[in-house]
Amino acid sequence: MEPHMQEWDKKEFFPIDVIKKTATLGFGGLYIKEEFGGTGLSRLATSVVFEALSTGCVTTTAFITIHNMVAWMISTYGTDEQKQTVVPQLIAMDKLASYCLTEPGSGSDAAALITSAKKVGDQYILNGSKAFISGAGTTDVYLVMVRTGEPGPKGISAVLIDKDTPGLSFGKSESKLGWKNQPTCVVNFEDCAIPVSNRIGPEGFGFNIAMAGLNGGRINISSTSLGGAQKSFELARDHLGVRKAFGKTLNQNQYLQFKMAEMATQIVSSRLMVREAARALDNQLPSAPALCAMAKLHATDNCFDVCNSALQMFGGYGYLNDYPVQQFVRDVRVNQILEGTNEIMRLLIARNTL
Repeated sequence: MEPHMQEWDKKEFFPIDVIKKTATLGFGGLYIKEEFGGTGLSRLATSVVFEALSTGCVTTTAFITIHNMVAWMISTYGTDEQKQTVVPQLIAMDKLASYCLTEPGSGSDAAALITSAKKVGDQYILNGSKAFISGAGTTDVYLVMVRTGEPGPKGISAVLIDKDTPGLSFGKSESKLGWKNQPTCVVNFEDCAIPVSNRIGPEGFGFNIAMAGLNGGRINISSTSLGGAQKSFELARDHLGVRKAFGKTLNQNQYLQFKMAEMATQIVSSRLMVREAARALDNQLPSAPALCAMAKLHATDNCFDVCNSALQMFGGYGYLNDYPVQQFVRDVRVNQILEGTNEIMRLLIARNTL
């Protein structure tokens, strides 16, 4: 991915063929159990994979994490039929998946979603909209959180919708600061009818599925920040070794030496927190949700700071699109917002500690 990262960003090109080829390496179902055809990795091992991939392209890796999350949700909470039919298609990446939770009027307050699914006979009739959906309009399957019952989290269910379902439509592709080489659109439902059998898990259990997915999602997205920060650090290190000022290379400047030491510490501390949260999730520890929130807060804040500091070390060159460091700055910035904003992470951590 690395040789094409900047070209994909410039052209806003979604590299579907490249993404699908990763299925041959097992990247379509990294942490899905082997009994369903998945790779069967732990969350810890998956974090290592996503960090490594992100050194080549944060945006493309981020989409692969979303696809994996949807596949995992279905393999964990779906019916036997869904596990036998849908999951293998996602693992093979014959079909790509998007996740639909956020709405125009509900982001951090996910339990306030209003997209409705009214049961009529053996069908649900969906009406509403989802916002900021990665891959929307291009992907084949949409896992959507809808309201089937009372207000609040207990009235939310999860359903699967195919791209070609009548009543499903997409807004224009959003123009974004980063993540340019994956489409992001509004998803609209207008009297969109799907079979009740498309539901994932029991009715009213959707919010539980969403939260379980987000714990892992926070580790995944933090891992992409780690990859971006690691690569930015290496780019800055190499630049300081060749760029000269006042008769000596920049890496002989004590301030920049100290700054690089701080950046290295930020990366390693973030990596340790992410890995520890992954271990907790693997072992299903009660502390896992709080640790995932801590890891996401610490890693995405610090890794963005590392990328931004690396850009500063390039001086004016860092501000040019010809240099990849600026793309890492743009692409990791959104990780402080999605999968629960870092302000919400602070709330989750406070609830756990107070």
